[in-house]
Amino acid sequence: MYHTVLPGETLLQISRDYRLPIAVIIGANPTINPDIIYVGQRILIPGLPDPSTIPYHIDVSINNRRLDLYRNNVLQKSYPIAVGRMLFGTPIGNFVVINRAPNPGGPFGTMWLSLSKEHYGIHGTNDPSSIGKAVSRGCIRMHNQDVEELAAIIPNGTAVSIHA
Repeated sequence: MYHTVLPGETLLQISRDYRLPIAVIIGANPTINPDIIYVGQRILIPGLPDPSTIPYHIDVSINNRRLDLYRNNVLQKSYPIAVGRMLFGTPIGNFVVINRAPNPGGPFGTMWLSLSKEHYGIHGTNDPSSIGKAVSRGCIRMHNQDVEELAAIIPNGTAVSIHA
């Protein structure tokens, strides 16, 4: 898949967001100058499919505290979620699911889906009463059975759009 450089991004941050060593990204983009990247530049991210080839996409509404799963632009299911609290807002933008970890431990419930933004993901919870509230450190929390269902449906590379 390709990442389009946004204002303020560095190649180091892009490598962190996609959890890939910077050398791997440079190796996949031999004509890139790692010291000079520019807004709008397309950078190949190896190992992830092009999101346009995946029939699924996820739409997250922070204000409505809902995560909607679409297949071929048809709503398949809508899930209640928890979002970031004050000072730890859920990031707005377009991301992709880059990897997953069952049973990540701690407060993350039974499944973790990493987003292409360092430190953020969609995950379960050990506190189901938090769903529907603004209580996380920016991640998207789901009921464990919901995030497990979602993870069983969508592949890595699935597009995730987060908006107010």
